[in-house]
Amino acid sequence: MTDTPVFRRRRQWLTDSRRTHLFAYALVVPVLLLIIGLVAYPFGFAIWVSFTDRVIGSVGNFVGLANFEYLSRSATFGAAVSNTIFLVVVTGVLKLGIGLGLALLVNQQLPGRGLFRSFLMLPWAMPAFVAFLTWRVLYQPVGGGLNLVLTQTGIYPHVIDWLGQRPTAMPSVILASVWRGFPFWFISILAALQSIPKELYEAARVDGANAWQRFWMVTAPGIRQVVLVTALLSSIWTANAFEHVWLLTQGGPSDATMVFPVLAYFGMQTQRIGEAAAVSVSMMPVLLVLLIAVTAVMQRDDER
Repeated sequence: MTDTPVFRRRRQWLTDSRRTHLFAYALVVPVLLLIIGLVAYPFGFAIWVSFTDRVIGSVGNFVGLANFEYLSRSATFGAAVSNTIFLVVVTGVLKLGIGLGLALLVNQQLPGRGLFRSFLMLPWAMPAFVAFLTWRVLYQPVGGGLNLVLTQTGIYPHVIDWLGQRPTAMPSVILASVWRGFPFWFISILAALQSIPKELYEAARVDGANAWQRFWMVTAPGIRQVVLVTALLSSIWTANAFEHVWLLTQGGPSDATMVFPVLAYFGMQTQRIGEAAAVSVSMMPVLLVLLIAVTAVMQRDDER
């Protein structure tokens, strides 16, 4: 009674469906385990360590918020907070301006733009430690390229210790960071510009829009989401970058360029793993707020 054609087809369908689900789970489980092993576990372990007095060679004890209370009273930590925010904001604005301007230029029908585009990508293609060591040589007070140009041309007759004094240390780090990072903005915005249909520009031109109006009505909306994603990635990378400050100033002089990664590294050098982890964890809320804000803006744009 039960072995009817309809029942056999249903049983076969259930068997095939079960096999399909098992195959799907078999594909997902390795990726899930990889994410847990490479992301979730280190992330959770760092948060746990930040609540302990762990040092090299000792597991340590749970101390609650003691590490964060200590950091809140530290002048060096306060300098790292303000310097990191300042570095991220200023370099982001400058890289946006330079990347957007160059992308708009290269997007035009210019002779040799392919070669020019490749040339602009060189700072991004160069290894970071090579780039910043080169800038360190340029900043040297004796024999450095910048001082030689200024003194030999008569623009400024005195030698400047670019990395050794507070007024010029952070601007020097910002200049090197912008030079290293603007190609990422350039290529991202250029790709967004080339995806905008030419018909939109033609329609705006027919309606009598000038170049500035075409930029705000066509170009800006077309690259908006790419700029937001690029700003998010660039901010995270800049806030977490270590080599640009360490190779140039090591956080000095007098904490003038101290940032979160360098402060965490100093904590590791002193073998206070708990405090170093607390420095790293304290960055997460700021980056999380930035991530939520950018995601909300992008989702609102998609719903329009």
